[in-house]
Amino acid sequence: MATVHLRVGDLVWGKLGRYPPWPGKVVSPPKDLKKPRGKKCHFVKFFGTEDHAWIKVEQLKPYHPHKEEMIKINKGKRFQQAVDAVEDFLKKAKGKEQSSEGKLDSKAKKAPSKPLKILEEDDEDLSALRDPSEKDLTDSDPESSTAERLAGGPGTGFKWESSPASSMEPISKRLKIIEEDSGSTSIQAADSTAINGSITPTDKRIGFLGLGLMGSGIVSNLLKMGHVVTVWNRTAEKCDLFIQEGARLGRTPAEVVSMCDVTFSCVSDPKAARDLVLGPSGVLQGIRPGKCYVEMSTVDPETITELSQVITSRGGRFLEAPVAGSQQLSNEGMLVILAAGDRSVYEDCSSCFQAMGKTSFFLGEAGNAARMMLILNMVQGSFMATIAEGLTLAQATGQSQQTLLDILCQGQMASTFVDQKCQNILQGNFKPDYYLKHIQKDLRLAISMGDTANHPTPMAAAANEVYKRAKALDQSDNDMSAVYRAYIH
Repeated sequence: MATVHLRVGDLVWGKLGRYPPWPGKVVSPPKDLKKPRGKKCHFVKFFGTEDHAWIKVEQLKPYHPHKEEMIKINKGKRFQQAVDAVEDFLKKAKGKEQSSEGKLDSKAKKAPSKPLKILEEDDEDLSALRDPSEKDLTDSDPESSTAERLAGGPGTGFKWESSPASSMEPISKRLKIIEEDSGSTSIQAADSTAINGSITPTDKRIGFLGLGLMGSGIVSNLLKMGHVVTVWNRTAEKCDLFIQEGARLGRTPAEVVSMCDVTFSCVSDPKAARDLVLGPSGVLQGIRPGKCYVEMSTVDPETITELSQVITSRGGRFLEAPVAGSQQLSNEGMLVILAAGDRSVYEDCSSCFQAMGKTSFFLGEAGNAARMMLILNMVQGSFMATIAEGLTLAQATGQSQQTLLDILCQGQMASTFVDQKCQNILQGNFKPDYYLKHIQKDLRLAISMGDTANHPTPMAAAANEVYKRAKALDQSDNDMSAVYRAYIH
């Protein structure tokens, strides 16, 4: 496979997460943005969107040599708008180049564009980003012209690389149903050679209620993958962005359900979930025989049982499908979906689940997904509290918190979660990726579930008290990593 040398300013096709290949431009990253550990990648700005991302080199192709190929496999309206934006960019770039030719001497014309550093996997200092102008770190031709770089460089003819375990896993996939001994089923990425490199969206009309941290990313991915989506949110202004992206607007939850075949909801807690269904102009008023309702909120099993009963009593079909993940994973379409209830609804939602998540599991009767989700979040919340406790103990005993993080990231507990949450704490950046108030709510519900089952949950109970203290310190609307502040006040 030919080596492709890319520089800042080059136009490329980049594969972000599980989205189809998209046109972009290699740009210099913000100075405070770390390169992913152990990965050879470039920072890419995508045309037609506000997205920027680190993209591994094997997921990049030069723009011009692959333009016809990419246009053939993607006919979406937003994709075409992105390609048009590239062409406008090229016209402007050519115009600027021609206007400057009379002003520049030949020596200035040949001034090389400095390449973006590609960090090798064995680089010792993976966290330090150098300014691309500091040093040439590729073997690209210093005499190459702007036109050559805009054309994407000389390297061509390679295939997309993919790894099932990678966040760069392509969106292209076919259904693969795995029956497990426990009776659960999962829909996962099967082969990365799915038809045309994209999902075939369902022809069912999709409704979505709730555009918070998780819901916003989910709706964005449903739209990107070609689903017809009608949205509603308690704060109506949050719908505006999605209307611009092609979504339709529902005035009430009842209206959305009436207009759509399958309606998803993703709200903050059991009360909000009940109010959405049972309240004025609620979901129940729009339910008719055959209508599908999918509850994605993390709530207790009793709430799920109640909602399932009232939906099915009107002839509706019910599925619960809470999601494991964060705002970032929601935006990337890499959530894990835990589903239970009506198996036929689960199968009807397969293209939706593929658009929003990397895998989904069917866990049997309604209530099972709520139980599993609370257990997962109980573990995650307790772990986060322990990480925060360890960092404060390191500080109290004169140890370097950064060194503790470096050691953790080289050991058995190394994970993106540990790295990101510790970085939040060290940088004092608690912008919410998963609200602290929500993880505390999940701990409370998990403890209550343990009480119902007469099963002790002492670790969760201890963690819950720490989160309650963090809430008393006005950390509710910060990220869960802000639990750290409960230990230092």
